[in-house]
Amino acid sequence: MTDTDFDFADVADTRARFAQEGYLADDQLATTVFLQSRLDKPVLLEGPAGVGKTQLALSLARATGRRLLRLQCYEGQDETKALYEWDYGKQLLYTQILREKIGQVVKDATDLTDAVEQIAKQDSVFFSERFLTPRPLLEAIDSEDPVVLLIDEVDRADEALEAVLLELLAEYQISIPEVGTIRAKHAPYVVLTSNNTRDLSAALKRRCLHLFLDYPDPERELEIIRSKETGLADELAAHLVDIVRGLRELDLRKAPSISETIDWARTLAVLGVEELSADVLSATLNVVVKYERDLRLSREALHRLVDPNAEVPASLHGHGHGHGHGHGHDHGHDHDDHPHGATPEDRDEGRRKRAEKDEPGRHHEGYYGGKGKPLGVREVSSGQGSRSFSTRKRPV
Repeated sequence: MTDTDFDFADVADTRARFAQEGYLADDQLATTVFLQSRLDKPVLLEGPAGVGKTQLALSLARATGRRLLRLQCYEGQDETKALYEWDYGKQLLYTQILREKIGQVVKDATDLTDAVEQIAKQDSVFFSERFLTPRPLLEAIDSEDPVVLLIDEVDRADEALEAVLLELLAEYQISIPEVGTIRAKHAPYVVLTSNNTRDLSAALKRRCLHLFLDYPDPERELEIIRSKETGLADELAAHLVDIVRGLRELDLRKAPSISETIDWARTLAVLGVEELSADVLSATLNVVVKYERDLRLSREALHRLVDPNAEVPASLHGHGHGHGHGHGHDHGHDHDDHPHGATPEDRDEGRRKRAEKDEPGRHHEGYYGGKGKPLGVREVSSGQGSRSFSTRKRPV
């Protein structure tokens, strides 16, 4: 088997073979993958969660007949979990064997110095490829067959691990101090994904073909749902796509992904839904919305997304009435739209009375319980003032 056994013939062939695996790639994505196969360059896919970045690597492996190796990145991950680690148990076992055979090792030594030299020659035995336990990165380089290496969510890894990746991405090789440099027998197809939780280094991006994957347009998303054979009628699926796109425009902690939209369509199909009502969607909303605050915001928006002319129930506003403010103040607009039955003359009279309340001197003399003293003015006799000051002690 050679590296070119499963190369794509052209962009159209790339797109067709991905479609056979259930992945609908557009021209830009198909072009990027085709160039990866011809240029031996890694591909870095950035974008929000749930737009098909990881799935692309899985489909690439199936479309090319390659084995998939996956490195899932996380905070605090070090190179022993990504590159390799030494098999200390095996080393210890060989140490016991050497101890039993030490006599044979030094039997020809002429003196103590020569014996030590003979033993020292055995050090390299314990730090050879025989005692290496390969992790995904080393396994991808040292594999006898070509593979697809998925480095998933590389933005979650620390910058130290990101630096370790540079040699592999540039030269498809790994340097091990005790062993030397191991070069790839077959150049792997490397796919890196990032959800943009942090910026990646320019050095890493420079080594990769870069592609930003965003949510598809409505027509394409509907096409993806149809390709998954969810069982939901086309008309309902189209309406569902519009609703999901409306949810993504809300201020949600996590917007619904494409895969979650597919799950929602399958859920509604299983329930035998024949019409998308706000009540049915609200009951199954947890399929696509995973945080309590997001659920509340989404439920408030569902009625409007299902039917823009629908009246949102007051109970969904999260407070005691449906206006979003108190009843005891002016709403900042005329009340013609409020069904209070007031005539224009009544409203004019109401405005006049409210204006009179803002006039100075509007209260009668006994309003504050006094005899007409202006508000905020208090008469104090000279005696009260002197007594007040005489009781205070001055600081020494």
